[in-house]
Amino acid sequence: MSDNILSDTPIPERALALSDELRLAFKGLLRSMQREGGEMAPNVSMMQYMLLALIHETPGIGVAALARVQNVRGPTVSAQVKSLEEAGLVERSAPDPQDRRRSGLQISAEGLRVVETLRARRRDALARRIARLSPQQMDALGAAMQALLEIGQS
Repeated sequence: MSDNILSDTPIPERALALSDELRLAFKGLLRSMQREGGEMAPNVSMMQYMLLALIHETPGIGVAALARVQNVRGPTVSAQVKSLEEAGLVERSAPDPQDRRRSGLQISAEGLRVVETLRARRRDALARRIARLSPQQMDALGAAMQALLEIGQS
């Protein structure tokens, strides 16, 4: 797949149609997972959950890098991280010896419990929906996985 998503090359009609259908399917799927997977931990917003998950996946990441990855302003992320720290879900590591202004972030044991609990609930909610598919539909979904993963990585 091309790395240049914003090219001047015309997009085939079939790709546009599939894109619209996929977007609607993902939107509905996300909503159902949120609804069926239960609520977030008390006082943890969706943004905070996403930050927790990123910190868990990238131990030592800094606030500026979190902001870049999430495409959110630094002060917004900084305020969210401060709330996560106050709730005991995130901890700061010792300052970077080369840049004393920067300290890395680590997920705490309680933060990990929050992430794992929500992931398990959402996984189970999605698995229940998949289990209702026919064997042929499950095969088709399995066959589409590689393409979906490739789209997600581009």
